[in-house]
Amino acid sequence: MARKGAQHRCTECGYEVAKWVGRCPECQAWGTITEQAAPVAATAKVAAGAPSSPARPIGEVDLDAARARSTGVAELDRVLGGGLVPGAVMLLAGEPGVGKSTLLLEVAYRWVAGAAGSTRPSLYITGEESAGQVRLRAERTGNLHESMYLAAESDFSALLGHVDAIDPGLLIVDSVQTMSSPKVDGTPGGVAQVKDVTAGLVALAKERGLPVVLVGHVTKEGSVAGPRVLEHVVDVVLHFEGERHSTLRMVRGVKNRFGAADEVGCFELRDEGIVGISDPSGLFLNPREQPVPGTAITVTIEGKRPLLAEVQALMTQSALTHPRRAVSGLDSARVSMVLAVLEGRARKAVGGKDVYAATVGGMTVVEPAADLAIALAMMSAHSDRPVPRGLVAIGEVGLAGEVRPVRGVGRRLAEAARMGYTRALVPAGSEPAPEGIRAVEVAELADALEYVGRPDLSVV
Repeated sequence: MARKGAQHRCTECGYEVAKWVGRCPECQAWGTITEQAAPVAATAKVAAGAPSSPARPIGEVDLDAARARSTGVAELDRVLGGGLVPGAVMLLAGEPGVGKSTLLLEVAYRWVAGAAGSTRPSLYITGEESAGQVRLRAERTGNLHESMYLAAESDFSALLGHVDAIDPGLLIVDSVQTMSSPKVDGTPGGVAQVKDVTAGLVALAKERGLPVVLVGHVTKEGSVAGPRVLEHVVDVVLHFEGERHSTLRMVRGVKNRFGAADEVGCFELRDEGIVGISDPSGLFLNPREQPVPGTAITVTIEGKRPLLAEVQALMTQSALTHPRRAVSGLDSARVSMVLAVLEGRARKAVGGKDVYAATVGGMTVVEPAADLAIALAMMSAHSDRPVPRGLVAIGEVGLAGEVRPVRGVGRRLAEAARMGYTRALVPAGSEPAPEGIRAVEVAELADALEYVGRPDLSVV
């Protein structure tokens, strides 16, 4: 029986409820609600203390100490908005094996030896691997420097001792879930431990003006593991994404107090380490001499960066009562919706077909602007007739069969023209096309299908 006045808290996300329940209402995890002792209300008043520094007019605050400093990795700087700000705390989260440690090891090296050229050393604290394992990876990727310091620690007080002894210009903690504070009960990675360790690292960063980078684990749903307060107290939250069977990696900004929070950096994971890709559009296209039925090109926007993506579709006559629908790299709900619009509005007999749809190069395309390209790829596969060469399709398809406007059409068309494409299907009322590409406005999906079916375009 629960004690009178006791509270119950989720060990995964820290959500508090008045009584025990089997499933957490916040994170939906089962069996994570545990009983906690009720806090004792404080009755004493807090006396006013001496401020650490006097308040000044905002126009007189010095900006030099708050300017971003390059990490030496251009694609990471792009996501951060120029680099790491002194005193900022950054959280980099991603699945196991995606390359978080490899990327941060290069950041630690570039901080002292690359473009950053810091006069203060970088300190890499690893709680998941031995120092020897990290040293072997550094040798393999060529990231060794005399000003890089490495320590294998999982005790937070020992971490503070290393910081006092070395006085680094950059601190990397891999990972925050492995650190434990002697002041708090509980296992490493628990809610109380993560809260206390993160609060201590944030205080350390602000006090010393020290940029701190934390590695975070993710749950099977893809969100940052641990209490939600972890994402609130840090200054920057980045997600490191990538499929296990693909070399492409993306760093996506989720929160950034010093710049845009919707930017994306592209990397390629190689044997010699991780390499930034400044022009990744070609990675998502399948080079071929002649157009192939069932393929269409669209332009998606990742953050502020337009990227060309190839959508592929295959249709076969189904022998099943319920035809198969297999999707990779696309939103399965939108693919099903586009199929329904083709059947119901465009009067195309696709309901009895097995449908397979995918992207090329391991790219994930979920924005509605790819709907028109998905529809063209499907109809191309259905008719066994390729989409005309040099054509890109941009637009959201509605349930009424209309082609809706999307954002950033000008930027998308400029990127398509740069990659050699000469024509584009765009929603009616879109902004004028840049030089080098002709935009054909379509108001309905039927108009787009009629245009690509023109005999005079088949050999262009």
